[in-house]
Amino acid sequence: MQSMDEACPFKSPCQQENKKKQLGSWNENHTTLVLPASPFMKKLGYGTGVNVYLMKRSPTGKSCSPWAVKKINAKCNVRQQSVYLKRLQEEAIRLKDIEHPNIVGYRAFVKTNDGTPCLAMEFGGEKSLNDLIEERNENVKGPFPASTILKVALHVANGLKYLHNEKRLLHGDIKSCNIVVKEDFKTIKICDVGVSLKLDENMQVSDPQAIYIGTEPWKPKEALEENGIITDKSDIFAYGLTLWEMMTLSMPHVNISDDSLDSLDDDEDSFDEDAYYAALGTRPALNVEELDDSYSKAIELFLVCTNEDPKKRPSAAQIVEELETAAELETAATNK
Repeated sequence: MQSMDEACPFKSPCQQENKKKQLGSWNENHTTLVLPASPFMKKLGYGTGVNVYLMKRSPTGKSCSPWAVKKINAKCNVRQQSVYLKRLQEEAIRLKDIEHPNIVGYRAFVKTNDGTPCLAMEFGGEKSLNDLIEERNENVKGPFPASTILKVALHVANGLKYLHNEKRLLHGDIKSCNIVVKEDFKTIKICDVGVSLKLDENMQVSDPQAIYIGTEPWKPKEALEENGIITDKSDIFAYGLTLWEMMTLSMPHVNISDDSLDSLDDDEDSFDEDAYYAALGTRPALNVEELDDSYSKAIELFLVCTNEDPKKRPSAAQIVEELETAAELETAATNK
């Protein structure tokens, strides 16, 4: 899905975490995929150095589910292609070991006829949550309904609970761009585990040399500090900001007030860079007066997840338990 590194000028560190696994075998035993030329496939999105396409499959006339195919951008230079290939291989390794209804599934790691490596994944939906936020903004529809926000909150929290507790993985880049949606929120799935990090039994990143890459506007305070301790709660901060996106239809920390719109010009100097960097890792403002009582649970969840102190943020498991209990109570009250 679309990465903020390419979608806007706010850059994140692009150093690669050191891995102990040897990936050489992934360069050898590939099957070959007959992949249509890029212009003949629907482009679903893009990330740093990669494009994602929809590939419809109908071998021997049979109906098969489509795949989302992640392919290195041909415009990258040789050095960049080497970096993105390694990241793609690492994502394949991670994804192959993951199976959860709220995380996009692995399908194959293949080479096209021209030798280009590709990661084939489950097709989670034509649009990301970010696409839907942009559409809603353009159509001046206002915040997503509270029920939709809570549904997304539960599904994403379920995916994070699985990653953290069962796979001991930090996703490392939760944001609206990395959540894909199908058929009016019928399914909601986390994607892009390419920068995930291993967690130890204390839910801390286990490799002291590992780099939290993330995307700047969603980064928690500890990821911005030189010796910050990265834990599962780093995903929770970004998760809270994703709920904020659905309530504000905005990108964290880069909002422009209505009063300043008329004074903007095309000069980059119109952007207050100092204020932006000072705001990173903090909780962005939320105008609760624009939200009715139905949003109280979503607001409460946003506030607790974006606490600057990681220890005061809930775990993914605690979020799931809270949301499921609230849903059960609401159902019981409705059926009385």
